[in-house]
Amino acid sequence: MLERHDITRLYDRHARAMLGFFARRTFEPEVAVDLVAETFARAFVERRRCRAHTDAEQAAWLYGIARNLLADWRRRSHVERRALAKLGVERRALTEDEYDRIEALAGIGEVIAAGLEQLTDDHRDALQLRIVEERDYADVARALGISEQTARARVSRALGALRRHLSEEPHRA
Repeated sequence: MLERHDITRLYDRHARAMLGFFARRTFEPEVAVDLVAETFARAFVERRRCRAHTDAEQAAWLYGIARNLLADWRRRSHVERRALAKLGVERRALTEDEYDRIEALAGIGEVIAAGLEQLTDDHRDALQLRIVEERDYADVARALGISEQTARARVSRALGALRRHLSEEPHRA
C-alpha cells in the first residue's frame, strides 16, 4: 500500500519523464499536461490498492496507469473535441513559453532528431520533400528521380520508423 508521501515521491521522480511520455505520444502539450495530472490524481485515489514495494514496481504501476489513461484518451478524444466545440467550450491555450518549456522537457526535438538520424538518406530525403516541404508525391518522385509508388513507399517507411522511435519508452534512471 502506498501512502500520500509515496505519491509525492513518485511525482518528484517521474512527472518530468511522464510529461515527455505523453507529449511524444499525443503531440499536444495541453493534453500531455492534463494526462500527467490525471495520472497522479488516479494514483493518489488508488494508492491503497497498489501492492508494489520497490521503486521499480511503483514506477511500473504508475506507468501502467499512464498507459491506460493514454488509451482512454485516444478512444474518447475525437468525441470530446466535437462535444466541446458544439458547446463553445475552449480550454485555456498555453502560452508560447509554456509550449517551448513542455517541448524542452519532453525532449521532442532531440527524439525526432535521433529518429531522423536512424533513417537512410533515401528515406530522409523523401520525408523532407513530402512532410517538411509539403510537396505532393509526384514532385517528390521527380525530385528524387524515382517512381511515385517508390516515393510513397519511402515516405511511408520513414514515417513508420519515426513512429516506432517516438513510441519507445523513455529511459528512466
